[in-house]
Amino acid sequence: MGPSSATARRFSRVTGTGSYLPPKRVTNDALAAQLARSGIETSDEWIVERTGIRARHFADDDAACSDLAVAAARGALSAAGCDARDIDLLIVATSTPDMVFPSTACIVQDKLGANGCTAFDLQAVCSGFVYALSVADSMIRAGSATRALVIGAEIFSRLLDFSDRSTCVLFGDGAGAVVLEASDEPGIVASELHADGRHVGVLCVPGTVSAGHIAGDPLLKMDGQAVFKLAVGVLEDVARSVLAKAGRTDRQIDWLIPHQANIRIMLGTARKLNLPAERMIVTVDEHGNTSAASIPLALDQAVRAGRIKRGDTVLLEGVGGGFTWGAVLLDM
Repeated sequence: MGPSSATARRFSRVTGTGSYLPPKRVTNDALAAQLARSGIETSDEWIVERTGIRARHFADDDAACSDLAVAAARGALSAAGCDARDIDLLIVATSTPDMVFPSTACIVQDKLGANGCTAFDLQAVCSGFVYALSVADSMIRAGSATRALVIGAEIFSRLLDFSDRSTCVLFGDGAGAVVLEASDEPGIVASELHADGRHVGVLCVPGTVSAGHIAGDPLLKMDGQAVFKLAVGVLEDVARSVLAKAGRTDRQIDWLIPHQANIRIMLGTARKLNLPAERMIVTVDEHGNTSAASIPLALDQAVRAGRIKRGDTVLLEGVGGGFTWGAVLLDM
C-alpha cells in the first residue's frame, strides 16, 4: 500500500516576513501645503476624520517598484534563514510594474540572484497579495514549488492626480514580502478569491501605452462611496466563508490584518467579526493605502514588533479594483 492520505498531504507555512518603506515620509500637513500651492484646500483634520491616515511614504523619482520589492524580499529571506537561490517560485503582486514587460518579478529575480525559478507578476490591485499568497499555496500543495517568495510592492504615488484631494491623500508607496515553504503541517489553512468585473469603473487607472503614446487617462479614478459600500459587504462575507472552510469560528482569530485602505472600513469589518479593535493590525495611519503591499507590510511590522507570534491564527483580507476581493486564514 502507498502512504496514507495523512502522511502524503502537503501544506505551506510562512517562515519569514519582510517589508520596506521609502525614506521620504509625507505628513498630512506637508501634503496639504503642497496642494494649497495649487489652490486645493485640505487639512490634517479632514484627512484623518475620513480615512485615519496621518502620513504616507513616497518613493524617490529614481526608485523602481522592483527596488522596493527587493528590499522587502531580502528581509523575508533573512528571517526565513534562506538564500535567494533556494527560491523556486517568485510572485510579485503589483499594479505599478517597472515596465510593460518583462514582469517586475523577473527584474526582482535578477536583482536577487534567484535566476532560474518560476517568476511572474500578479495583478489584482489591492487584493493582489492575498491572490498571490493563495496561488503560491496552491502551487506548493500541488508539488510545483517547495519554497516561494511572495511580494506585494507598489509605487502608487506615480498614479495620483494631485488636483483631486479625494484620492491623492489616500495612497502611499511600499513593499512587503513573505517566504512560504512546504510543510507537513498546515500554515495556510484556507483561502478564497473573488472578482466582479461589473464594477471595473469604481476604481481604475483607465490609461495605457499605445503607438508610443499614453492612450486614455493614466491617473487613478475612484468612486469612493461605491468602493466603501462594496468593501464593507464583501469583506465580512469572504471572512465568514474562509472560516467555514477551515471549520473555525471568529473566536479563533487571534489577529485580523485587513487591507489598509480606510480605518472606517477596517473597524466595520472587525465589528462584524466580533473582534475587538486591539486585535486588528493597523498601519494605515502611517502608511496610507499601499495597495498590494499593505497586508504584507502590516504583517511584517506586527511580527517584528512581537505582536504576532508563532502559533497565532491570522486572517488576511484584501479588496480592490477589478472589483476583486479575497481572504486567507493562516496559522503562523
